[in-house]
Amino acid sequence: MKQIKGPAIFLAQFAGNESPFNNFTEICQWASGLGFKGIQIPSWDGRLFDLLKAAESQVYCDEITGIAAEHGLVITELSTHLQGQLVAVNPAYDQMFDSFAPDEVKNNPAARTQWAVNQMMAAAKASQRLGLQGHASFSGALLWHTMYPWPQRPQGLVEQGFKELAGRWLPILNAFDDAGVDVCYELHPGEDLHDGVTFERFLEATGNHPRANILYDPSHFVLQQLDYLAFIDIYHERIKAFHVKDAEFNPSGRSGVYGGYQSWIDRPGRFRSLGDGQVDFNGIFSKLTQHGFDGWAVIEWECCIKHPLDGAREGVDFVNKHLIRPTERAFDDFAGMGADEVLNNKILGIK
Repeated sequence: MKQIKGPAIFLAQFAGNESPFNNFTEICQWASGLGFKGIQIPSWDGRLFDLLKAAESQVYCDEITGIAAEHGLVITELSTHLQGQLVAVNPAYDQMFDSFAPDEVKNNPAARTQWAVNQMMAAAKASQRLGLQGHASFSGALLWHTMYPWPQRPQGLVEQGFKELAGRWLPILNAFDDAGVDVCYELHPGEDLHDGVTFERFLEATGNHPRANILYDPSHFVLQQLDYLAFIDIYHERIKAFHVKDAEFNPSGRSGVYGGYQSWIDRPGRFRSLGDGQVDFNGIFSKLTQHGFDGWAVIEWECCIKHPLDGAREGVDFVNKHLIRPTERAFDDFAGMGADEVLNNKILGIK
């Protein structure tokens, strides 16, 4: 067995316009001061990182890696959640998702999609230059508006949707393959890849592409009421990244999984700071360790109640307490006996 690395933190929810969250050096100092050992970088946030420069310049990538190292940090992955989302956008969501795009491609879906693809290609090169093995992203969605089958979905719609989605991603996956980096899709409501079945559909549509993998985040499975422990047993070979995020689901006589269009604080399913929700992290860390996952445990803070700085500070100890050092021997080795064919035959009753 191998050991999970950590704790690390996803910087997206902490980046801001004030020190120490508005530049890479200071946010590294902040994260290191709390006790984090790794950082996941949101590649769209120019206050922290220049994706296009990283794709072209090894000197810049060495500088970024060096700054992190000066503070005792390792870069775990780059993230293109926002850009990945824009690889596939149904027209029903054009106006809302335009906010993720630069001004020059807004109100132009074709240009926006091409910009997103170019960003993903740059992320492949940047990840390679940074020496990374995995990359975090979203799949985007063409079918999400048909998630609940009413009105009835036309025959062949789902298959056609996944064929188109795979067609958009295959050149990107091939670029990541050339770079030696896995694309780890965060399975997330709002994306066409949001559970095990949809990941399987996508995998089949891409010809079981070796770089199509999973960012495991149990919080999204709690909100869907999916068995997130059994998920690890089924898909562990494709789990290449890990977000440590808590959640709770408290249905009532008034609202359930769909949430009733309520704000986060009033929904039955809510994201919580680590330890404040219902996720069985003892089970998760045990299963991931059992199956040989040796990637990073990356805290993604999202909570509708607790302050983010408190969530980050508390999260360090939380992850440290859940990291498992794998045993190097069986617990009952003290009672073991060496191989003895004659003895074994006697026990088996074989002459």
